[in-house]
Amino acid sequence: MLAVDTTELIGYVASALVVLALTMHSIVRLRILSLCGSITFFVYAVLIESIPIMITNACIAAINLWYLRGEFLVRMSDRADLGASQIRPDSPFLRDFIEYHSDDIHRFQPSFSMPPGDDVMSLLLTRDGLPAGLLVGRRTDDTLRIDLDYVMREHRDSRLGRWLYGAGARVFRDAGLTRLRADASTEEHDRYLQRVGFTRTDDAGDFELRL
Repeated sequence: MLAVDTTELIGYVASALVVLALTMHSIVRLRILSLCGSITFFVYAVLIESIPIMITNACIAAINLWYLRGEFLVRMSDRADLGASQIRPDSPFLRDFIEYHSDDIHRFQPSFSMPPGDDVMSLLLTRDGLPAGLLVGRRTDDTLRIDLDYVMREHRDSRLGRWLYGAGARVFRDAGLTRLRADASTEEHDRYLQRVGFTRTDDAGDFELRL
């Protein structure tokens, strides 16, 4: 049986953290694991007295902390790098976006299909000016019944949903809406709606948010 000393074990743990970070879809989780890996590698470098490894991982840790700071500010503020803009329901881009992300969309809202009719409202959600998600609903007077509320995996930790239904809710008010309604199709969707501010109206999974 091979004996592994403490220093070598720390090196293995650091390597494992770095490799695990590369498997993350979420940018925040990737940064956190990469930060943990660089700190562990720094400890390893101190133990083996390797200055180049110390410098490299100190720099990597600083870079990860800088980007995580940016993510924290997004969660705590109404920053201009988050956005929501109306997009035509028959837009080719919208159709392609839904088709490309179809499998991921149906993990959370398995019954979703693009609703027909002239009462459909669709919003393209953005982060740093790039597509980050999509909201689709059907409008009746001042109420929007949400059929799809989707955020791409790499942006779910930026709390785009909380922004949309909080500081970003002006996009709904500017359209003359005063109430949003949604049905929870899965337990995870149920928890999400409660986290972003919706209130359950019955035991069948119907939720409402007053704007």
